[in-house]
Amino acid sequence: MSIRVLPDVLISQIAAGEVVERPAAALKEILENSLDAGATDIQIDLEQGGIKRIRVADNGNGIARDELALALTRHATSKIASLADLEQVASLGFRGEALASIAAIARVQLSSRGADAGHAWAVGVEGGRLSEPAPAARAAGTTIDIQDLFFNTPARRKFLKTEATEYAHCAETVRRLALANPCTAFTLSHNGRVQLRLNADSAAARVRQVMGEAFERNTIAVDAAAGALRVSGWVIRPGAATASRDSQHVFVNGRYVRDKLIVHALKEAYRDVLHHQLNPAYCLFISLPPDAVDVNVHPAKTEIRFRDSRGVHQFLFHAVERLLSVPVPAERMPEAADTPSVAGFRPGFGAPRQASMPLQVTEAMGFYAPLQGSGVRGQDSGAFVAPAAQALPESGQGDAPPLGYALAQLHGVYVLAQNAQGLVLVDMHAAHERVVYEKLKAAFDARAVPAQTLLIPVALTVDARDAAEIGPHLDQLREIGFELSITSPTSVAVRSVPWLLKNADPVELTRAVLAEIAEFGVARLLAERRNELLATLACHGAVRANRHLTLPEMNALLREMEATERAGQCNHGRPTWFPISLRELDAMFMRGR
Repeated sequence: MSIRVLPDVLISQIAAGEVVERPAAALKEILENSLDAGATDIQIDLEQGGIKRIRVADNGNGIARDELALALTRHATSKIASLADLEQVASLGFRGEALASIAAIARVQLSSRGADAGHAWAVGVEGGRLSEPAPAARAAGTTIDIQDLFFNTPARRKFLKTEATEYAHCAETVRRLALANPCTAFTLSHNGRVQLRLNADSAAARVRQVMGEAFERNTIAVDAAAGALRVSGWVIRPGAATASRDSQHVFVNGRYVRDKLIVHALKEAYRDVLHHQLNPAYCLFISLPPDAVDVNVHPAKTEIRFRDSRGVHQFLFHAVERLLSVPVPAERMPEAADTPSVAGFRPGFGAPRQASMPLQVTEAMGFYAPLQGSGVRGQDSGAFVAPAAQALPESGQGDAPPLGYALAQLHGVYVLAQNAQGLVLVDMHAAHERVVYEKLKAAFDARAVPAQTLLIPVALTVDARDAAEIGPHLDQLREIGFELSITSPTSVAVRSVPWLLKNADPVELTRAVLAEIAEFGVARLLAERRNELLATLACHGAVRANRHLTLPEMNALLREMEATERAGQCNHGRPTWFPISLRELDAMFMRGR
């Protein structure tokens, strides 16, 4: 078969396959054109999920009569004129093929009026055939009316989903663009009924409108910069994370993107505080010079490439990880208005608000080593060591620390404490696990993991493969506090364990380490899987359930939590404590009614 040049209509239909996958893709292109034109009010009308009709009217700059036909022509644009422009694109649209692609597969009416024009002009296109401009009536701005999408490409139409599904995709497109453009009002109607109305407002108010009050209530504000690179927005508190990925929004220079590098950086930032079945929610706005990011990767423009991808990854990781590492703030706890009611109480949503500014935290009491002065020992040899209990002022107010002072232990699992705002419930094992974990990480980073020599070495039988695996790495294990010696091909003697874990069962502790080594090897375990190993050790070293604690011991745990990073979650991402305010307690007992 001989080579031939394809007709323009067929070329546009082929291009439409990449640009216009479904009604939501066409809507996205039209809305981006409206925003590039400076629109502050956009009206969107859909019929049958956008399959039957998509109509967008804006109050932007408008299009001159002589340029209406060009607007519907392939590779015609006002946004770039040279390679230099392409390398530093600042507008949302720039390829000049979206309208032409849509016009090739739908019936399109385009009417527009510039601010200085006497009246509007309109053109129509059907199947690639363009009509002559005709006078029309409308205020300054542009209206584009797209009907019968894919009417001349029935094969593509068959791949569309139900009306409800296509509408959901269109609505999500509107919400994403609305998040990035809070100064623009959006009104979305479907089949003649208004479904979404967003007035121009602040960024915080727009996030509340689009993502809901629960998201706003349970987020931490992000604002960090490194040179020309900046990130702002909100990230969810770990305790409020869910299994859904629907609330993950990232915008780069105002453009919504789906970028694996960004997702990975944020996932890594949450790794130490999030349960493995949960996903973080966030709404983040990244800004950097246009020439530092390539947006010309795919016609849909949701994929990008950073010039310095590693630098962006590290910047985002550290910006979010620092926020999630803030210890329990030494500030007043949120009142009932800031926390959910007990009737709707569920793990995570009672977590306290963290301050956006650094705060002074109460100095932690001694938790592992005997203190100078009067110390108190618990009922067994592994009890905590702490000074005498401190009483809360009778009024319940005063200078109580954030987590208050211990009152009692419940079922050998929970610590009940009273602070100035009400009641605090602490899962003692989860909380102590986080404290031990952070201490192990700090010691490991400083290459100063002290060891506790066992009075009598403990022998245990192991698999011959495990013994052979650890043989060449005994010095590396000694660096993390484990002194082992191989006494036979199937036995190992434990001579010392990390001092922070001296109260743990040395046999269980060693078997846990050997199991990790058998799966990953010593070198990988001490490098890329270091935190997983330390988390396992911390779990073995944390106080167990059903162990009686004295009041001084409980208070020592509370003070350690206040001075420990990420103390709101244990190593597995479970919450470690919840507050219940006096107002909530009064509501439970109907006091004041």
